[in-house]
Amino acid sequence: MSLPPGFLDELRTRTSLVQVVGRKVMWDPRKSNQGKGDMWAPCPFHQEKTASFHVDDRKGFYHCFGCHASGDAISFVRETENVDFIEAVEILAQEAGMQMPARDPKAQEKQDHRTEIAKVMEQAVQFFRLQLKTGAAEGARGYLERRGLTLQAQERWDIGYSPDNRQALFQHLTGKGVAPELIVDAGLCAKPDDGGAPYDRFRGRIIFPIRDPRGRAIALGGRALDPNARAKYLNSPETLLFDKGRSLYNHGPAREAAGKGKPLIVAEGYMDVIALSEAGFGATVAPLGTAITEDQLRLLWRVAPEPIIALDGDTAGLRAAMRVIDLALPMLEAGQSLRFAIMPEGKDPDDVLKSDGPDAMQRLLDGAMPMVNLLWQRETEGKNFDSPERKAALDKSLRETVKKIRDPSIRRHYADDLNRMRHALFGPVPAGAPAPSESFDRKPSFGGGKWQGGRKNWRNTGPSVQPTTKTSLLATGSDEATIYLRECVVLATLLRNPGLIERFETPLERYDFSTETHNLIRDVLLRVDPASDVESALLDAIGPEALENLTAPRHVQLAPGVRSPSQSELAELCVEEEMRKLMASYGAEREISEAMRDMEGAVDEGMTWRLSQAAEARNKASRSEGEDKAAYDIAENGTKMNREERSAFDGLLAKIQGSRQKAKR
Repeated sequence: MSLPPGFLDELRTRTSLVQVVGRKVMWDPRKSNQGKGDMWAPCPFHQEKTASFHVDDRKGFYHCFGCHASGDAISFVRETENVDFIEAVEILAQEAGMQMPARDPKAQEKQDHRTEIAKVMEQAVQFFRLQLKTGAAEGARGYLERRGLTLQAQERWDIGYSPDNRQALFQHLTGKGVAPELIVDAGLCAKPDDGGAPYDRFRGRIIFPIRDPRGRAIALGGRALDPNARAKYLNSPETLLFDKGRSLYNHGPAREAAGKGKPLIVAEGYMDVIALSEAGFGATVAPLGTAITEDQLRLLWRVAPEPIIALDGDTAGLRAAMRVIDLALPMLEAGQSLRFAIMPEGKDPDDVLKSDGPDAMQRLLDGAMPMVNLLWQRETEGKNFDSPERKAALDKSLRETVKKIRDPSIRRHYADDLNRMRHALFGPVPAGAPAPSESFDRKPSFGGGKWQGGRKNWRNTGPSVQPTTKTSLLATGSDEATIYLRECVVLATLLRNPGLIERFETPLERYDFSTETHNLIRDVLLRVDPASDVESALLDAIGPEALENLTAPRHVQLAPGVRSPSQSELAELCVEEEMRKLMASYGAEREISEAMRDMEGAVDEGMTWRLSQAAEARNKASRSEGEDKAAYDIAENGTKMNREERSAFDGLLAKIQGSRQKAKR
């Protein structure tokens, strides 16, 4: 929705940032000056005890000197309420008494109709709430009691009961002056084909109101009490308010809880959501009677980057998980995925909570498996791979599955993990055997041994050589050792010069280091505050031995940024040069790896050219653009001498000697 010019300026003028922020923080009276609108408080975005969060009410901006969060009233509402831009504007506009602008007259008319329908829906919810207290609802109350829902919980979730009467709701609403067309448009009643009076859609059912993120009732879900009913659960039809594939049960409260750090859980039905939320897992949602759709996945990822799919531990639950995997694979992005918590066989989340308690559920959530693990389970569970043909069929299936992932980086990491599992299933590769043509293993640890098929295919055959000896890593002359040392130089320089971390944040995030330890060091450097004790944070994360190994190589100790941390400009140039070489080598290697994986059948000239170009790029990456290309000779004392200069010098000596001989004559 586009907003007219000047609307946001007027909104910011009418809004007091101190009042907006004041709902979330406790001001520090010693540092704050309310008269000048200069306020200080502990930051609401990260855990701290000191008042480093500053609000300038006159300028309408806030800034945290700890986590560097900054913005205005709109961004503050977006971050604290976990809403999008337009919703944040609507919240502030309502508080400021401003009317949100309509795009055009028809849009305003449609919005007015939606507002009327929402009012009718709320009247229906209140009617069903009252009906739950009548004698006709005794069976419904008994069911809710058996499911463990207290009266307070029923009140919180606005649970009601629809009488087993053809026109109970219709007569109630029309008796209050509601137009029959509005009741039908709200999806509460339906018109019969014979043109008679509308009849109630929900009869003899427990009613669960479905609300949008703003808390408006937009639809109903009904659970039948009659075991012979045609549908156990029935949802409202799609209306102006309700789009089943773009809605989530408990969306608003779950979004708010997720914004406070709760893990986002996706359950199957209403009762699971209510049971989990009542047990303390407030960030729980459910799709509405259908399999999860692409739009619902996008909604989930807007709330949290890695929702946990909590499914029943039966065949149907596993089938639902597999459908979600196929849906999610093409949509994956960096930092955006799914995890799966499979309940014990024959149980749903509500059963787990009742029989084992919240702690057992928390353990299941903590142990939720990554999507790649469940994908591997689908491809291999119950299958026999006792022949080359069956193994080849597995390879083909895995390749086809991985190809569905559009993001090249995620596709490569999935291939890495799947190939590691494949190697574990079929046994280790014998020592000295060539690396598999479909190798995905790119996450080894750097230690002693020899490299097979590239820097990511390290096979550990012995203890690592001490870098202080004459047979240092650099002395091996291998590309892999050079890459390892370049990484050490980059990480050690940033450790000594934490002020440079932000400057190289993007290439550090994009680069995949050669060892798990280096990746962990990178993650710690990007996460900690450069103004804090970075070395202490690394010690806590990797231990003193790993930290000592980082700076132990002599080549690293001689690096300018490590040897002289005070020379920040020299340190920056050092990191820039080493990262440029690493990124060039990394990109060339990825190109070679992807080209090899794309080969099926005969290799054509185009593929050969692609590999040759990538190999040449990798070779060039190991040399600096300004590297000296001169040829050298070694003198008797071991000094390198430029061959061209030496030849010129020899020529000059010859001329001098010739002149002397002529003079003697």
